[in-house]
Amino acid sequence: MPEEQYWLEMKSITKEFPGVKALDGVTLQVKPGTVHALMGENGAGKSTLMKCLFGIYHPDDGEILLNGQKTVINNSSEALQYGISMIHQELHPIPHRSVMENIWLGRFPTKGPLKFIDHKKMREDTIKLFKQLDIDIDPDILVGKLSVSKVQSIEIAKAVSFNSKLIVMDEPTSSLTSVEVEHLFRIINELRSNGVSIIYISHKMEEILRISDEVTIMRDGKKIGTWPAKEMTTDLIISRMVGRDLEQRFPERHNHPGEVILKATGLTSVDPKSFKDISFELRKGEILGIGGLVGAQRTELVEALFGLREISSGTISIHGKEVKIKSPGDAKKYGMALLTEERRATGILPVLSVHENGAVANLDAYVTPYMLLDERKKKAEVNEKIEKLRTKTPNMKALIMNLSGGNQQKVLLARWLLTNPDILLLDEPTRGIDVGAKFEIYSIIADLAEQGKSIIVISSEMPELLGMSDRIMVMSEGRLTGILDREQATEQEIMRLAAQH
Repeated sequence: MPEEQYWLEMKSITKEFPGVKALDGVTLQVKPGTVHALMGENGAGKSTLMKCLFGIYHPDDGEILLNGQKTVINNSSEALQYGISMIHQELHPIPHRSVMENIWLGRFPTKGPLKFIDHKKMREDTIKLFKQLDIDIDPDILVGKLSVSKVQSIEIAKAVSFNSKLIVMDEPTSSLTSVEVEHLFRIINELRSNGVSIIYISHKMEEILRISDEVTIMRDGKKIGTWPAKEMTTDLIISRMVGRDLEQRFPERHNHPGEVILKATGLTSVDPKSFKDISFELRKGEILGIGGLVGAQRTELVEALFGLREISSGTISIHGKEVKIKSPGDAKKYGMALLTEERRATGILPVLSVHENGAVANLDAYVTPYMLLDERKKKAEVNEKIEKLRTKTPNMKALIMNLSGGNQQKVLLARWLLTNPDILLLDEPTRGIDVGAKFEIYSIIADLAEQGKSIIVISSEMPELLGMSDRIMVMSEGRLTGILDREQATEQEIMRLAAQH
C-alpha cells in the first residue's frame, strides 16, 4: 500500500526510561476510516507508544507521519490541533462541573466584547453533539453524579467535538455493561463510516475480533506484527501476545473449602439506592465470586464489609462472633484486606516508589521499641513479597506510576499480603490486565485459597467467575438474586440472575 494511504505512520519509535527500554523500534501504520486494535501484555509498550503519539512523551528515536507529512508533536495540545484525541483508561473528569463544561473546557463559546461565556450556545452545541452520537445525558448535570459508563460517553463526545481524525481508546469497555458496549460499538461504527480512524486498545479478545479491521500485537517493547482481524482467532492472538500457547486460561485448583469464616446476615446500606437485605457465608479456603451488571452494588457491599460504607441494619460475624466494622482499621484488625476496583484512584500512591507502596499497609509491624522504623526488616519483607509475585520493575525505588497496570496490581496485592489477612476482598482484580498477567494473578489467588485464605472476587468477566469461583453469588440492583455452586453455574444462569429486578 502506498504511504499516502496511511493517515498515521509511527516509524521505528524508540523510548528508554532509566533501567528499561519501553519501546524498541516500533512501527505502527493506521489507515483512514479503520479500527486498528493494539494488543499486548501489560508492559508490552502500548501505553508508552500512545503517549509518544499524543505528545506526553517524546521519542528518543524514530518519526511520526500524519498523512505522509513528518510531524513533531510536542504536547497534547498540539496533538489535538493535528486531529488526534485520546480517551484514557482511567477517566479524570472535573466532578463538580457540568457535563457541557467538561466537554468544552478551555474553549468555551463567548459573546460580546467582554467575552462572557455563552452558556446557551454551549448547551445547544452539546445537545447537537449528543444527538449525532445518540447519547442521552443532560448537559447541565454535574459529572460527579454520573456512572463511569456515562463519563466515558462524554469523553468520546469531547474527542469528536475536536473534529478528530484519529481517536485512541484505551480499554474503553472495562467498566461497561454489555448493553453499553453495544452502544459504544454503534458510535465507533458511525465514526468509522465518517472516515475517522480508531486505535482500540483492549484485552478483550471477542471485542477485538468483532470491532477491528486490523490487529497489531506488541511484546516486550517490540512490534510482533500486524494482521487483518478476520484472519485472527483468540488462540492465535494469545500465543502471539505472550509468545507461548496458553492451553489453560485458569490454573488447577487444589483448595478445599472448610468451616464458615465470615457470615453476613441481612446487610442493608444506609443509602436506599444501594444494597438491601444481603445474607451469605464465606468459608475457609473458599473463592466466592460475586457477579452482576454495573449498578448491582457489588463494590458498595464489599466496601461496607471493609468499613468504608455504613450499614443501617444487618450483622457481620467472623469466626462465629458478631463484629462491628466501622472503619478499615477495624477490618484489618479482624484479618481483612481490600483490593479496590480503581487502582489508580484508590489503590496506588503514584508519587511514591514501588517499595513504599508495598509497605504502607503494614508499617506498624516494622516499628522498633524505640519508635523508629526497622528499615532492614521492612526492605527485606516488602521486596521478598513483591518479587515473589513476579513483579516487573526496574528496581524497588522506581515510581509505581511508571509500572504497567498488571504490575501495579501485583504491588497492591503484595501490600495486603504483608498484613497476613485471613479474608481477601478483591474487586475486579484483573481489570485492564492482559491475558498473561491474568493467569499469574489467578495462580496467586488459587495458591492463597489452598493456604486456607478466604477470598471474595468481584468480576464482570463471565469466564473469570466461572473459572475461578467455588460458588458464585449474583446481585441485581442491590439485591441478592441467587448463589450458585460451581457445578450448576453457567453463563446463561448468571445472566438470568443478574438481569432480575
